[in-house]
Amino acid sequence: MATISDRPALGILFICLGVAAISVNDMLIKLLSGGYPLHELVAVRAGLGLIITLSLLQLEGGWRLLRTSTPFLHMARGLLVVLANMTFYAAFSVLPLAQVTALFFVAPLFITLLSIPFLGEKVGPLRLGAVVVGFAGVLIMQQPWKASLDTSRIVLLLPVIAAFFYALLQVLTRRLGLTTRASALAVYLQATFLVVAFGFWLVAGDGRYADRVESEALRFLLRPWVLPEGRDILVFLALGTLSGFVGYALSAAYRLAAAAVIAPFEYIGLPLAILWGWLIFGEWPGASVWAGCALIVGAGLFVFLRERQKDSLAPGRRRLWGRR
Repeated sequence: MATISDRPALGILFICLGVAAISVNDMLIKLLSGGYPLHELVAVRAGLGLIITLSLLQLEGGWRLLRTSTPFLHMARGLLVVLANMTFYAAFSVLPLAQVTALFFVAPLFITLLSIPFLGEKVGPLRLGAVVVGFAGVLIMQQPWKASLDTSRIVLLLPVIAAFFYALLQVLTRRLGLTTRASALAVYLQATFLVVAFGFWLVAGDGRYADRVESEALRFLLRPWVLPEGRDILVFLALGTLSGFVGYALSAAYRLAAAAVIAPFEYIGLPLAILWGWLIFGEWPGASVWAGCALIVGAGLFVFLRERQKDSLAPGRRRLWGRR
């Protein structure tokens, strides 16, 4: 059985490193989105990531760590991360990197809310107010009411849907972390990605459905497989390496600390996305994006500081999964 304790400093370190790796991963996937199908990127990334996570598994204790009494929960967690990734990355083909990432940042807010009914964590009115401010910041940044076409409104919703799936995933990770090592959690995720990507290849790997859809987001999902060449091979290798590390880092973070503490630090992905969008794709956010960013980051920092303040006032208080 894995030992669970509240170690917020280490959990925060893991989430910061994991989110930084995710931002690079997202940038690389957007870079390749014009020539490769999403399920091919997922398959190659998951295959290489699985090799890395299996190596980490051996360091943490070996194959015995994969034994579980909750296989269906692991399957549910795997499907949630697949759904979160597919809906999130599908938006890359038509929306700027920073815009997709900003919409996705309702995820930490969802996590804070979901930690109440699913994990029994106490979230007071001040932190709930901060969550509302964060949601307002997302709306200010994206201004979905200004979308000119119905299809664009649907695309705007994809990262939000991804955020909800991702929030459920991390809350479930916290619960499964009671009995499962981070490396084992990462192995289950990579294996699920491989199975789903292989299923897509069987059904649509020849691109037979790509010409039947008008949405560029769906074309990204249904294009035929293409053998990577030249620099793209190195990008694929980087995706696999990052995937292996991200799976481990996020699983470790949500095992080591309460979801309401960890979630706000995922906001560091927002300025990183803006940076990559500017450097790589020439995308520079407008004034509304910066204003919304200030609200979102401010809300996240408030949630974290409020949590730390409560803990300092009650040093003997027990959390749900362990003692501080």
